[in-house]
Amino acid sequence: MPDHHISRKELKQDKIKETIAHGAEAVISHGQFAALLVGVVVAIGIGYGGWHFYIDRQTAQASVAFDQAMKAYQGRIGPSNPSDPGEPTYSDERARSQDAFNKFSKLADTYPSTNPGKLARYYAALCLEDLEKQNQALEELKKISGSSDKELAAMAQYQMAVIYARTGKMDDAVKLLRVLVDKPSVLVPRPLVLLELAGTLRNSNPKEAANIYQQIKKEFPDSNIADQADRGLDSIAPKS
Repeated sequence: MPDHHISRKELKQDKIKETIAHGAEAVISHGQFAALLVGVVVAIGIGYGGWHFYIDRQTAQASVAFDQAMKAYQGRIGPSNPSDPGEPTYSDERARSQDAFNKFSKLADTYPSTNPGKLARYYAALCLEDLEKQNQALEELKKISGSSDKELAAMAQYQMAVIYARTGKMDDAVKLLRVLVDKPSVLVPRPLVLLELAGTLRNSNPKEAANIYQQIKKEFPDSNIADQADRGLDSIAPKS
């Protein structure tokens, strides 16, 4: 995931160098200008290195916090495990989701420019969905769906479609899934989206759903997705 703070800083540094160059050229000799330019480049290099160090440190700290939040997200329901006393345990799923949400939200707010911080925002939205706060989850996912990080944006859009389908907004779900089918990504691959699209259309448009299941079997034979497509076809086949 690209770090846009770095790119903005690089752009700013380019403008600084350009401004100094134009101003200096008019009032000093070539030799003096060359010496000044070397000094500017050295100063910028030191600042740029310091910025990288700051980002690396922030990312390292965010990664530790993300690991702790994920442990909560995957925490054990019920009594603690004697073989792993450090594993978080919860009385029920709601308590687990709430604790994970708190941790992910704090991480996202504290380290918003880091990759773990951006991903934490996505997981916080998943926790909101688990807490049956679908509207709030959608609100967060919509923000993430506009991210310049194409993978993260695709993940958010896919999850939005899932929530729309679960809450009866089938048209909205289908619209998003069709977009994702045409623009697959590494983390939201085409076969996964096709399978979700067929499942969403199964009741409202069984003929198209069947065609999509057949398409999955043709494009991705000998795969787990093809097996799921077979089960989907069986579910919409006329019962004798």
